[in-house]
Amino acid sequence: MAKIRSYLIASHFGPTALVTTITFILASNLWWEGPAYIIALGIFLGQLIVGWTNDLYDFRDDLKHNRVNKPLVAAALKPAELKRAIFIVLPIAVLVNLAGPLGLKAGAISLFGIGLGVSYNFYLKPTAFSPIPYALAFALLPAALVIATDRTPPLWMYWAGGLLGMSAHFANVLKDFKEDKASGISSLPISLGRITSRLATAAFLIAATIILHSAKPNTTILVVGIIASTLSIFAPRFILFKLLMLVALLDVVLLVSAAGELIGSRSV
Repeated sequence: MAKIRSYLIASHFGPTALVTTITFILASNLWWEGPAYIIALGIFLGQLIVGWTNDLYDFRDDLKHNRVNKPLVAAALKPAELKRAIFIVLPIAVLVNLAGPLGLKAGAISLFGIGLGVSYNFYLKPTAFSPIPYALAFALLPAALVIATDRTPPLWMYWAGGLLGMSAHFANVLKDFKEDKASGISSLPISLGRITSRLATAAFLIAATIILHSAKPNTTILVVGIIASTLSIFAPRFILFKLLMLVALLDVVLLVSAAGELIGSRSV
């Protein structure tokens, strides 16, 4: 049981569970619970691969900063065990995404999202192009679910998803800004600086909230989202990420609601 827990922690279980849950809720709105479980499983497996490859690539840096909360650093897992898990899960993820309810086209988009996450881990993280995988992956995930129902995703879905992805990247870097800068990881947020990155994160979230509000009006969420995003510019580091996640979750509520109402559901 302890080993399973270590594998889940190495997958960055919080974000993995969040993305999987959002996928399930959105899929349930666009389909129904049966296909939604299979679709969510495919996304979950993909998120495991992205998280595990991230921990493998960051292993030396995590050792340098003594991040003992990471299973590899704490010696709860060996790199060889994590590599083996990736090679076991990868073909299952491919099969579930391509042969499941998503179908070949949307399944391929989902797998492309996994590739974006891995490319970020191994290639784009220390570059000025670091936000691109986040923006594309967040834009394409909800779009893939809509495409799987033989519908055309609305433009607001791409824009809102991309902006949420950008904000997620900037927020994630801000969380470990000092350590990443010390390690010479020159991602775009690091290059821009802490203050500019805070401003950019808030701007991305506010823009996403406004776009989603235009698709599914909700004045309460609009006001709370704008206020919380603005407060995040000045918030202490220990509550910064919580404020940003609050706005992101509110935006997800709008996205799911708008997708279900404007696009409709599919009976299979």
